Amino acid sequence: MYIAEKPDVAKAICTALGGGFVNKDGYFQHPVKGDTVTWCFGHMLVLKDPDELDEKYKHWDMDTLPIEPVLPAPRKIPADKKKQVAVIRDLVKQAKTIVHAGDPDDEGQLLVDELLRYFKNTKPVMRVLINDNTPAVVQKSLANLRPNSEFEHLGWKAESRAIGDQSFGYNLTRAYSLSEQAKTGSRDTWHIGRVQTPILGLVVRRDRENASHKKSYYYTITGDCAFNGVVFTAKYQPKDTDPTDDNGRLTDKNFAQNLANLLTGKIAKILVAQTEHKKEPAPLPYNLLKLQQEASRKFGYKPDDVMAITQSLREKHHLITYNRSDCQYLSDEQFDDVGGVLSAIAGTFDLMSGACSNANPNQKGRVFNSAKVTAHHAIIPTQTVGNWSSLSEKEQNLYKVIARNYIAQFYPLYEYDETKIMLDVIVDGVAYQFQATARVDTAMGWKKLYTHDTGNEEVALPDDVASVDLRSLKTSDMGQCVTAHANEHETKPPALYTMTSLLGDLTKVAKYVKDPRLAKILKDKDKEKQGEHGGIGTPATRSAIIKNLFERGYLAEKGKSIVSTDRGKALYDLLDDKIRYPDMTAVWEEQQQNIKGEQDVYAFIEQMQNTTIAPTVNALKANYTKPTPKEKPSSPCPECGRAMYQKSGKFGLFWGCSGWNDKENPCNHMMNDKNGKPVPKEPKPAQNLSEFDCKKCGKKLILRQGTSKAGKSYSFFGCSGFPKCKQNYDEVNGVPKYD
Repeated sequence: MYIAEKPDVAKAICTALGGGFVNKDGYFQHPVKGDTVTWCFGHMLVLKDPDELDEKYKHWDMDTLPIEPVLPAPRKIPADKKKQVAVIRDLVKQAKTIVHAGDPDDEGQLLVDELLRYFKNTKPVMRVLINDNTPAVVQKSLANLRPNSEFEHLGWKAESRAIGDQSFGYNLTRAYSLSEQAKTGSRDTWHIGRVQTPILGLVVRRDRENASHKKSYYYTITGDCAFNGVVFTAKYQPKDTDPTDDNGRLTDKNFAQNLANLLTGKIAKILVAQTEHKKEPAPLPYNLLKLQQEASRKFGYKPDDVMAITQSLREKHHLITYNRSDCQYLSDEQFDDVGGVLSAIAGTFDLMSGACSNANPNQKGRVFNSAKVTAHHAIIPTQTVGNWSSLSEKEQNLYKVIARNYIAQFYPLYEYDETKIMLDVIVDGVAYQFQATARVDTAMGWKKLYTHDTGNEEVALPDDVASVDLRSLKTSDMGQCVTAHANEHETKPPALYTMTSLLGDLTKVAKYVKDPRLAKILKDKDKEKQGEHGGIGTPATRSAIIKNLFERGYLAEKGKSIVSTDRGKALYDLLDDKIRYPDMTAVWEEQQQNIKGEQDVYAFIEQMQNTTIAPTVNALKANYTKPTPKEKPSSPCPECGRAMYQKSGKFGLFWGCSGWNDKENPCNHMMNDKNGKPVPKEPKPAQNLSEFDCKKCGKKLILRQGTSKAGKSYSFFGCSGFPKCKQNYDEVNGVPKYD
């Protein structure tokens, strides 16, 4: 039997095995050979929470910290995965040999390994590495099965990261929250995570650098030069003896103005005139991060919006390939599909048919490089012809940019002549050097597809390059600096983050790591990944983490900028540098390089607990005084008139009625604490109750929306008595399905 990571890989395996498989409930089976192919929907198991393992952790208490991870880590099956897990379990029981077809990366390895361990499997397991669903590629991979034991170390590495992240988050979130609640009397929860907190740190530091910037001025001198009828602008190159700052920029206004006056009208001589013919290939197809950056710049879409839109394009419309890829390359075998993909694009969006017909499907460019394909290939259109009118505007927008970057791979190279000029302006025998760079397009090639795409850095002319023809100029040509200008510039503070720039920085956070050795470890981690240069998080997780930072009130939008809130800055100021900088990820990466098996995972977790979590928690405990309830009652309970008492709960101080344990006439009324006094709780937003009743408790049902782990949205009826009543019902034609 074969266990794939996702349904589309399972289908590709069936095709590569010769087809003829019958679609069963949760798996495919060959009617003659008996082979079965089943699939997961991402991780089918999740780590149990501490309070599911020990009742004492249900109440937040500093005395129970630090929480020690239970090893081996207990797991549970999420409710929406139970049916498929049961299918896989039954197939494993029947199988003689199992083929692990998880994605060829750490998480893909763990995803199937953890299931097999959960089932206590003892049958032989082989491993197939599939990073491209093209039939020829899958067939080649299936012909090269290897023992799964050769790859288990990758899964153990992912296991250590999962357990470590859970322990890091639970312990530090509780410890810092309880510490601050005791100091301030608030009930705030401060969320801390290995990846989330350094991302917040990037934004807080950038905001403060921007706010603390002190304005200063610097000066440049430009000369309008004329040589043999050719007029262009050149830039003065300051001398070592000129008044300059650390960046080599002129700092004296009078000096700059006097020099400009001196240079005006003087003779000039070209020292070097060099023209080079250059060619540029088209931008590569998108990976998830690049697509999120482009969608933010061009359409203002948030990262999680891009995830949802592309998920719909892939699963609902079948118009694009796997949308969470971190790769921008395609396998060599995918070159055989070019004609079909171009035809599908033209058939889906008529306005692109002309661009497709002008493409050369026989042109095999740099994008086809199997050696650079990681766990997945680039995001490209499929060979499915879609109904354009059935797509939403957002789906259309993303399909167009994905299709455009694919089409561009089959256009000619962009070609241009670049001329660099170095010249002297001579004053009383003293030479003052100027430089100029200019470009002349000789063949637009793929750039024809980007003509109206303003603001696209990949196709824009560099700031220091002029669009003028200097090819006729020669070394030793004589001319004149007709007019020289002294230009004043104001130093600019570091720009506030935008979604585009923040996503870009997350791929290269190594530059913010304080220890050069650790920075190198982060960079080495990504040395085989296009577009990643020492990043934190993954393309698939970053969007969810950023979304959480917004939803929890740590980040906010300010126009097109992303800024930290007062709450975000307050959290940042609570923490040590080892938590708010990305160094922790580098330390983990270094330690995880040595993980080969389960015992190495235990050693890693023990070291993490002893060197990071326990010292941090114990330092907070040393300065912690547990809040105690007031001995004297406050004003009467507004519900029953009995006394209200201040109490300490999971989220800090609150007030509860003294009648809560009265067996004859109990009162469970609670109020918030504000400056040591009870205040009413904020009313919950009104619920849109349906006409239908819960069969378990009798309360009204609410029509709710959910999203499966596979990214599909669905409707269901949930009880309005939640969380006391957790009953829910499937929605069928607008009514609850009770049976």
